[in-house]
Amino acid sequence: MTVRSDEAPLVVEGTPAGRDVALVEIVVPVHNEEAALAPSIIRLHQYLSERFPLSWVVTIVDNASRDRTWAVACRLAGELGGMRAVHLAEKGRGRALRAAWTASASPVVAYMDVDLSTDLDGLLPLVAPLLSGHSDVAIGSRLARGAKVVRGPKRELVSRGYNLILKAAMGNGFSDAQCGFKAVRSDVAHALLPLIEDDGWFFDTELLVLAEHNGLRIHEVPVDWVDDADSRVDISSTAKEDLKGIWRLLRRFAAGDGTLPPGLFGSPASRRDLRSQLGRFAAVGIGSTALFALLFLALTGPLGAFGADIVALAVAAVANVVANRRITFGYRGRPGRARHFTAGLVVAALPLPATLLAIGVAPSVPVALALVIAVHAAATVARFLLLRRWVFRPEQQTRSNCGSAA
Repeated sequence: MTVRSDEAPLVVEGTPAGRDVALVEIVVPVHNEEAALAPSIIRLHQYLSERFPLSWVVTIVDNASRDRTWAVACRLAGELGGMRAVHLAEKGRGRALRAAWTASASPVVAYMDVDLSTDLDGLLPLVAPLLSGHSDVAIGSRLARGAKVVRGPKRELVSRGYNLILKAAMGNGFSDAQCGFKAVRSDVAHALLPLIEDDGWFFDTELLVLAEHNGLRIHEVPVDWVDDADSRVDISSTAKEDLKGIWRLLRRFAAGDGTLPPGLFGSPASRRDLRSQLGRFAAVGIGSTALFALLFLALTGPLGAFGADIVALAVAAVANVVANRRITFGYRGRPGRARHFTAGLVVAALPLPATLLAIGVAPSVPVALALVIAVHAAATVARFLLLRRWVFRPEQQTRSNCGSAA
């Protein structure tokens, strides 16, 4: 089998009976793990052989180890059934996963860290929704309700802090980006991998953010997880690279990049359930109202109430259209973007005459702010209907997609 990668990998095939029809391929990326590799793989192999009900194959991917890791991997591939080993000349967990997942023949590809910190009983709940077609990506989460985690306060703080930063920056819905226990449908992996730029530790986060950005379904499994005391992860350098990765993704999305072809795995039409749209619209509205109020109060002094109202409304309106386009109505990428922003800003500006009139009769700034917010609240239903039926109507996306493909 040819493994597509930046380099020509060495591949050692073990005796994986029926490998071409194995439902799940589990990848274990390793770097300088000669001591931990054999005990962990033997334990994993025993669990899969005795307790995992689906057909499987395990691939050890050694990425540029300088110790005897590759020799140990080759020995395990030769001695244990259902095993293979791949050696890459360049380092990087993301690079290792990219090489193995791209070459896989299984309908579901997964990976886990070599320390097996995650309880293996979580593997079947991880892959089952992918095989059933219910979900596109599945992740183990140490932060979801029901998870049981044993780790030191420093790593707990770093993990929670990173996920909070990620959520604040990207608005993601998943809870744990970095748990080394994930699975993806192979067709989804093949579509997303060309969009992923990172080959290191940020690979996980980029995979999930891109999946969610494209409207794919991410299933979370609460896991039991015990910290590996011998972890070699450099927390400081990894955190810096992760922050750089978040910034890079924000720039890509702002430029309209990172989007799969329309209709490949569904479309925004799947997000047009009225009840869920109302919930997302309300959340976006609360956020943009808070932004408007802060700007109005800050700008009233230098610009006066009328000027503050106009400027604050303009800034909040742009933020509101951006958020509603992505979060409420599920649109991604360039198709229809110009029209969405133009029409969305027109809708946002409709209450402006009434707010200026309210400011003119208000006796004080607090009263003026209250009246302006009341005007916007009164127009909420009309705004939602206009956004749903005119600005973000699904027919418009179909015409835009066809036009972009022409």
